[in-house]
Amino acid sequence: MEDNRVKDILAANGFKFKKQFGQNFITDANLLSSIVEGAGVDKNSTVVEIGCGAGTLTRAIAARAKKVVAFEIDRDLKPVLAVTLGGADNAEVVFRDFMRVNMSEFEGEMPPYLVIANLPYYITTPLVMRFIEEAKKCLSLTVMVQEEVAQRFCAEAGTPEYGAVTAAIALRGVCSIVRHVSRNMFTPKPNVDSAVVHIEIKEGNVPVKDAALYKKVVRAAFSSRRKTLENNLMQAFGLKREDARNLLESCGVEEKARGEELSPVRFAALADKLLEVGLG
Repeated sequence: MEDNRVKDILAANGFKFKKQFGQNFITDANLLSSIVEGAGVDKNSTVVEIGCGAGTLTRAIAARAKKVVAFEIDRDLKPVLAVTLGGADNAEVVFRDFMRVNMSEFEGEMPPYLVIANLPYYITTPLVMRFIEEAKKCLSLTVMVQEEVAQRFCAEAGTPEYGAVTAAIALRGVCSIVRHVSRNMFTPKPNVDSAVVHIEIKEGNVPVKDAALYKKVVRAAFSSRRKTLENNLMQAFGLKREDARNLLESCGVEEKARGEELSPVRFAALADKLLEVGLG
């Protein structure tokens, strides 16, 4: 659907963009197509879309998928979507805040599904982590996010972008950047550039005996980036310095190492060792 056509539909229905919902719509046909292709959508796919906006991405998904269930928080878009999704009989719009939806109840009757979203920037990390940590039937997430967030999601250990969210995603997800997107491809234009990120859900991507303990270790490691991992672990787990040093040494971690230097696999080793010695 052409950019001017979408703008006309929005104007005809008196729609006003709301900053609190982070509304920046995509109308470029090539970009819409590349998002759907990057998600691996085919005729057998069930897709969950978060924040369908004007329905341009929803329509592009529906053209290839078996079924798309799109969540939208702004009910003022209802008359707009009635037009933009006209004829897309395999598209269902649910006017609810997905962050308030019970995940287990939602997934109850759902087949395995893909998530696709042009995410409002304010909700990006909480929503991605919700699928990573709670979803049982999600196969992958393909999401439009701020460029700097994409770099953090997909960062390598030892880089400035690497942090707690990187290690948390890695527990169940393999993350890659599909493409970079100029701010000029949105209506209205945001203040920053974006990127499309694909996260393939892979159970046991980082093998660990206790996922909750892994997350606690990661949180501790990045709780104060200026402190050494030894000091952060002492504070988080109430360890004596000698015990913290022995723990790090047993996992092949340097005494003065900082959290950003450790790969997710190393964090898993620390969590497993804490569990083994009864300190977790």
